[in-house]
Amino acid sequence: MKILDNFFTKYDDEQINRWFKKICVAEAISWLLLFSAMIWIRYDREGLAPTIYIIIMGNIHGLFFTLYLLMVWPAKKIFRWDDEDFIFALIAAFFPFATMWIDKKLARFDRE
Repeated sequence: MKILDNFFTKYDDEQINRWFKKICVAEAISWLLLFSAMIWIRYDREGLAPTIYIIIMGNIHGLFFTLYLLMVWPAKKIFRWDDEDFIFALIAAFFPFATMWIDKKLARFDRE
C-alpha cells in the first residue's frame, strides 16, 4: 500500500474525494451498460455488434472497477473509516450499484 500512499500524497483530499465520488458513479453506470450488453448478446449470439459492444463495455467496466478498488484506500484515510467500513467498501465493488450507496452513505464527513 506504500505505492498508493506515495502516489496519492501528491493530491489534496478534496481532489481525491471528487475522483472517488465520480468513480463510484462511473462504476455503477458501467455495470449497467455491461448488463445491457449481456442481455443483447444473449439474444443475438452470432451478431458482430453485440460481441463488439460486450467487449468494449467489459473493458470499460473493468477499468472503473479497478479504479474504484484503488481509490478505496485513500478514501479510507480521508473519511476515517474503520476496518469494518473499509472491508464493506471493498466488498461493495462486487455488487451492482453498491458503489453508489458507498458514495451517498459512507463517503461523507458528517456521518455518525
